Formats: sequence, C-alpha cells, structure tokens
Amino acid sequence: MISAVIFDFNGVLVDDESVHFDLFREVLEQEGVVITYQDYHDRYLGYDDAGCFEHVLEDAGQSYDDARIADMIARKGKRYFEVAEQGLKFFPDAAGTIARLADRYPVAINSGALRAEILFSLERLNVRDRVAFIVSAEEAERCKPDPAGYVQALDGLRAMFPGLELEAADCLVIEDSLAGIQSAKGAGMKAVGITQTYPADELTRSGADAVIDGLSTLTPAWIDETFADVPAK
Repeated sequence: MISAVIFDFNGVLVDDESVHFDLFREVLEQEGVVITYQDYHDRYLGYDDAGCFEHVLEDAGQSYDDARIADMIARKGKRYFEVAEQGLKFFPDAAGTIARLADRYPVAINSGALRAEILFSLERLNVRDRVAFIVSAEEAERCKPDPAGYVQALDGLRAMFPGLELEAADCLVIEDSLAGIQSAKGAGMKAVGITQTYPADELTRSGADAVIDGLSTLTPAWIDETFADVPAK
C-alpha cells in the first residue's frame, strides 16, 4: 500500500530539460567542449549539475577539480535564474497533482536540481507548503542512478512522520528519466515512469512498475487501483 509519494522535479513537474541542456552547452562551450542534445539525452540526462559536468569533461579528456566544477555550476545557476525570471514552463496539472496527492500522502521531492531552483518553481506553482521534504543537489550524497537520494528522502519523511512507520516499498516515485527509475528501484521503492522525456518502452525496461503519459493520471484512486497489491520488484 502506498503511504508516501516522492517526485523527481525537472522533466516531471517543470518542463525545463531543454533549458538545462542549453545552459550545460553554453557553459561547456566556454570550457572548449561541445555536446549535442543527443549526447545529453542519451548519456548525461539524469545526472545533477556536478555529475553532468564531470562526466562530460571526462569524456572529452579534460581534467577537473572541485573548484572548476563549482565555478561551472555557479555560472549555470546564475544563467538559469536569468532564464527562469522570463518565465518557466510547467507540465499540465503540475500544481494540481501535488495538491491532490498532498491531501492524501506526505509528498517529497528528490532532484538533481539546486535547492534554490526547486524552491523558485514551487513558489511559482503556489505549492511550497504542500511539499514536506526536499532532497536537492546540495544535500544528495550521490547523484542518480545511485539510490542514495531516494534513501535520504525516505529518511527525511520517516523523521517528519514517525507514526506512518514508512518502509521503502510504501513509497511511490514519479520519474521521467531512466537513471531516475533505476535510482528509485535501487532504493526498493515503486516507480511510475512519465513519458515526458523517454518513451514508455524504455521506462519499462529501466524497471518502472507503471507508465503514464501525463500528471493528470496521478490521483489517489489511480494509485490505489494500480499499487494496492503490487509488491516491490
């Protein structure tokens, strides 16, 4: 039985994967590295900022240290807010989905986005108070596909809602990326893939327990019907 819901963020609630790619490309070009959208989609989407920059630089044969990566993240973050202030796109029913699920379950977010980026969007959606716990890039011990972020989200929800006696299998994760599905399943949770970034067959092959085409499908009734008696895979 599902007792908590944990959302990924970029590509699930906020429609900004193309924005992130454009900014990764912009900063990397300043470092003498060129990537295509296909590169990003196939190899780097799902990593947090640090993971993406590190893997791209490694693949390009460039060395780096913490200071270089931190500077690249800062430049990308500054540009993100410049773009965001002009208007972010959110997926249909993003605010409504968080609100109706938060009426029934504790809701958390586990994302490779920076905390300030997550809070900015939640404020724009007017649902900041509906999200009980956030794991952002700054807090995550390791980035997806490692399960660490979802384990941290579970620990946070347990601390906030001790009466629920949450187990990993009681948590439902909503993810758009293959790395995210792998992360959720590695943490022992149930996972729904949403076809906003990858097609249904790829999400299923990555381990998704169910696949949906849009957030409007996510209702407590649908969750009850789909997961009432489904053991964790």
